[in-house]
Amino acid sequence: MNTEMTETPDVAKDKLVADLKIVVADAEELLKVTAGQAGEKVAAAREKISESLQEAKQQLRKVEDMVLDKTNRAAKITCDYVQGHPWQAVGIAAGVGLIIGLLIGRR
Repeated sequence: MNTEMTETPDVAKDKLVADLKIVVADAEELLKVTAGQAGEKVAAAREKISESLQEAKQQLRKVEDMVLDKTNRAAKITCDYVQGHPWQAVGIAAGVGLIIGLLIGRR
């Protein structure tokens, strides 16, 4: 089964953020390693990588802010629901706990 097709959008965004952080770190390392290199082509490549890196960092911040905003909204909605329906929330939590307990007990 292809896990990429079954990922939720939030999981996909989290994975994208993690992947972008790795790419940014790798690009920064490449810039450090080539700092002593001379030549027109190397200088042009370093400039292009530097510009792309800055753009990637900005996009990464936007995605992180968007994920954080969605997470905060989901937490607020959950909190409001639990405060408005405490016994239903307790019942749901107990049901989920029972199911998890049964699944763990089968192993």
